[in-house]
Amino acid sequence: MDVIGVIPARYFSTRFEGKLLANILGKPMLQHVWERAKESRMLDDLIIACDNEIIFKTASEFGAKVVMTSKEHTCGTDRISEVVNPLDVKVIINIQGDEPLINPMAIDNVARVLLDDPGLNMASLMIKIENLEQVLDPNVVKVVVDKNNFALYFSRAPIPYLAPNAGVDQVVYYKHIGLYGYTKDFLFTYKNFPVANLEKTEKLEQLRVLAEGFKIKMIETKFDTIGVDTPEDLEKVIRQLEKGKN
Repeated sequence: MDVIGVIPARYFSTRFEGKLLANILGKPMLQHVWERAKESRMLDDLIIACDNEIIFKTASEFGAKVVMTSKEHTCGTDRISEVVNPLDVKVIINIQGDEPLINPMAIDNVARVLLDDPGLNMASLMIKIENLEQVLDPNVVKVVVDKNNFALYFSRAPIPYLAPNAGVDQVVYYKHIGLYGYTKDFLFTYKNFPVANLEKTEKLEQLRVLAEGFKIKMIETKFDTIGVDTPEDLEKVIRQLEKGKN
């Protein structure tokens, strides 16, 4: 296989327990993510990697291929590694289970970039931020990139900082969309990296890659999404989907 998608599905969440099963217009959130990912043209297979019997049962009932993984895993990367370890595959796409608005074309874009450039280890997505509220929101992760669109840093803070008398007319801020692609080889390198101090500080796992000196290719997209971290985020998603239906 060239590309598989894996949706790590952890039941317990410190901010919103059981959120992957939250009802969105009659379906659990996880089903919305799975249905959108199934529309991808690049994925040869799609697997939900879970740690809980309730999620396993729910995913099986809506027709997903689902695998029970160890409850000892502390992050989605370890859960994905367990699933893909026995598989012959080139690229793995980590699809967040709390992104019910993810666009399948965004998944395809990440997969295609990694397949087309064998020199890349890892890729992700970014989109221009259009309002100040998101710039200031710590739940919206920002990213700054170099001239080749490799990530320089990720932060919950507003980056870049606009210094007084900076002499620039406009600052462009990018929101990081948490969809990741890796080569299988790099995934197993990545999972063995020690947790970095920057990662602990920002609570952002992707900083582990930069701290070890590796690069993440950022792909600018036009497809925004809403990561559900709180019940308020869930209401935003529901309003967005209702607007789309109408």
